[in-house]
Amino acid sequence: MKKAVIIGLGLIGGSIALELKKRLNYRIEGIDNTPANMQKALELGIIEAPTDYEHLTDAALVLVAVPVNYISQVLTLVLDKIGDDTLVMDVGSVKAPICQAVAAHPRRKQFVAAHPMAGTEHSGPEAALYDLFDGKVMALCEVEKTTDWQLLDRALTLSKALNMRVKMMSPTDHDLHTAYVSHLSHVSSFMLGKTVLEIEKDEAQIFDLASTGFASTVRLAKSDAQMWTPIFTENKANVLKALSEYIKNLQQFYHLLETDQTAAITEVIHQANYIRKILK
Repeated sequence: MKKAVIIGLGLIGGSIALELKKRLNYRIEGIDNTPANMQKALELGIIEAPTDYEHLTDAALVLVAVPVNYISQVLTLVLDKIGDDTLVMDVGSVKAPICQAVAAHPRRKQFVAAHPMAGTEHSGPEAALYDLFDGKVMALCEVEKTTDWQLLDRALTLSKALNMRVKMMSPTDHDLHTAYVSHLSHVSSFMLGKTVLEIEKDEAQIFDLASTGFASTVRLAKSDAQMWTPIFTENKANVLKALSEYIKNLQQFYHLLETDQTAAITEVIHQANYIRKILK
C-alpha cells in the first residue's frame, strides 16, 4: 500500500486524504501543528497515524496543505527530507511566491505546484468531505520544472482520480485570475457581512429576513480568517487591482442610483447578466 503524508489536516488536506484512500488505496499519515486537529483526524478516520518530518523518505506522496504564508517554509523542509521517489504537492491558492521560494532547491524536480479550485466556507478536519473535487479544476503551475516525468505523471493521475479537470498555467497568470474569480468574492462577502452587522444591530431581524440571495452571497463570510488573511496578503498586488476595479463599479452604481438613472442601471444589470453564458 502506497503511503501519503498530509501536512495540514483541514478542509482541503482532509478531503484529499479521504479521496486518496477511497480512490487510490493510499495509507494516509498526517502532520498538524494543532494536536486537536490531529486527534480529530484520527477519530474521523481521515488518517491512519500521525507522523513527522523525519519519516517522509518512504512516502509516495507528501501533500502540503497548511496556510499559504507557511507553505514555502514547510515545502523547503519537506524537500530536504524526502526520498528519491517522493512526489511533493502543495494546495495553496497563491502560487508565485511558493514557486519562487523553491526554484533553486535540488529536489525542485519532485515538486508540483497545485491548486485544487474547490472548497467550502468551513474549516478543520470536521469539514473534510468526499467528492468535494468532482468536476472542479486542478490548476498545475510550472509543470515544465517537474523534470521527473514519472512523478509528474503521478500528479496527473492523482488529479484525474479526484475527478478533476487539469489546467496548466503560469504562477503569475494563476494568481491574477484567482484574485478576480476567488479572492475578490471572499473580500466582497466579508465586507457585505460586516456592513450588514454594523447597520442591522438586531440579530433576530437578520435571521428572520435574510433571503436565500443574501445567504448565498454572504456564505463566504463564514470562512476562516486564519486561512484568508494570508491569501490576501500573499496575493496583495492582484487583490488590490481587483478591488480597485470592483470599487469603481460600486461607485458608478451608487452614482446611477443617486441620480435616478434607471435606464443606465438596467443596462448595467444586463451587462452583468452575461455571466450566465459563462457560468451555466
